[in-house]
Amino acid sequence: MRSIEHPEVSSNQNSANYNSGFSPRIATVSRTTGETDVQVTLNLDGTGNCNAQTGIPFLDHMLHQISSHGLIDLDVRATGDIEIDDHHTNEDVGITLGQALAKALGNRKGIVRFGHFIAPLDEALVQIALDFSGRPHLTYGLEIPTQRVGTYDTQLVREFFVAVANNSQMTLHIRQLDGINSHHIIEATFKAFARAMRMATEIDPRRASTIPSSKGVL
Repeated sequence: MRSIEHPEVSSNQNSANYNSGFSPRIATVSRTTGETDVQVTLNLDGTGNCNAQTGIPFLDHMLHQISSHGLIDLDVRATGDIEIDDHHTNEDVGITLGQALAKALGNRKGIVRFGHFIAPLDEALVQIALDFSGRPHLTYGLEIPTQRVGTYDTQLVREFFVAVANNSQMTLHIRQLDGINSHHIIEATFKAFARAMRMATEIDPRRASTIPSSKGVL
């Protein structure tokens, strides 16, 4: 598997994500079951490079949105029983991505923690609010008008975000404000999620040495 290299940064670069004392936030997680074989490598401090090969073209397209708009370097390889349907592979990619996020964040020291974004895509408008709280939760408010986009079952959008939220220990709220085109609604959701996650995982220079919680732990 191709490795993702953390970029070299000069000592005078003005970037909060490269404060001294922080290790590169890179993680690789593998998950193998009787139904799927998934490997995810991500770099939270990347530039948006993505290689997604899941066997599900629409899911690959959405993973590219997460990488590009979240500035996360992402490598996802998956094989699964898509001859049955896409459900197992879609869910297990979400599980493995969530676990990789949790691993890369570690104890979540120094992160902003909260993120929110509203993304338009033509007539569609979707709001995401999230918190790397350590308490998994999903409130899902999409109303996707068709059962499929291409060959992709639109019910699987919810299953993907359930898996990501549970395994990254994220509180995630998804709210559809407008939209009638299924592709636009889903893509706006992934773009908003990427930007909200980018905000939440950035290092806060005012509390870079502490856990962002009054309890002292997340």
